[in-house]
Amino acid sequence: MTEVRLTFKEMCAKFDVTPRTLRYYEYIELLAPEKQGRARFYGAREVARLTLILRGRRFGFSLEEIRQWLLIYRQKGTQTQLEQWLDMADRQLADLTRQQADLQSSITDLRALRETAAAEIERLRAVTAAQS
Repeated sequence: MTEVRLTFKEMCAKFDVTPRTLRYYEYIELLAPEKQGRARFYGAREVARLTLILRGRRFGFSLEEIRQWLLIYRQKGTQTQLEQWLDMADRQLADLTRQQADLQSSITDLRALRETAAAEIERLRAVTAAQS
């Protein structure tokens, strides 16, 4: 079985991230590619980590939260990491649920205001037509 080994450019293409993003994740020590001269190579570990990072970002976690969570595995193992993940997921689900309720309220208010404006336009058109 061959080991996954992607170049910098291949990693950007595979995950649809910019070179700047990939370099930044390396700078803040979320990723640690193998370096040969100026070239960077990403193995299975880095591919898995970037998958987790991007998934975490999609769920709304900060890069610092993700970094801390990834560190737990190395320091305390899988069980502790999974327990921490459950805590993080519960907090994020609560936040997203609150945001969803706020968004639904805004949508309802905007629809009502739009209907009021549309009704006012119709009323003004009727008045203008009656005056003609």
